[in-house]
Amino acid sequence: MSTTRRRVARAKRGAGPLPTIAGRAGRGGVNERSQPSAAANRAVRSTRAKKRGVLATDAVVAFTTAGSRDEAERVAHALVAERLAACVNLVAPITSIYQWRGAVERGEEVLLIIKTRRVLVRDLGSRLRELHSYEVPELIVLPIVDGAKSYLGWLLDETRGGKPKR
Repeated sequence: MSTTRRRVARAKRGAGPLPTIAGRAGRGGVNERSQPSAAANRAVRSTRAKKRGVLATDAVVAFTTAGSRDEAERVAHALVAERLAACVNLVAPITSIYQWRGAVERGEEVLLIIKTRRVLVRDLGSRLRELHSYEVPELIVLPIVDGAKSYLGWLLDETRGGKPKR
């Protein structure tokens, strides 16, 4: 049975939607009673892909690394303050092994996990190049296919406008 048919069958029985890991109570760091704005709800709903039951949102997760905790915190603070990101998680330490100018290098770094909007990725990349000490800062962006509606609404609300407020 397809995912769509299972959802319809569950709804008719009053069983509610299929559970998702991202939608579990207490996950996501947002008060579950808080409600996203109507505009955020529309943005989440309007971007749901209808093909094959796959859900998509305007929200994305971007990854970059920094050479030190101080640099990572400075970059994260700027991105959130300028509303280019709703949240940035710092994961440290990580060990990176990479090719650089013909040699295999190894370094300790801090991973930044950036939650933002797809339409802000270009501005995010430009600002990251301004803030970053690396000659070639990493920027990898992945779509958020589905998640807790309240969290995604909050993410979209906190990144509204898309213009840096420096």
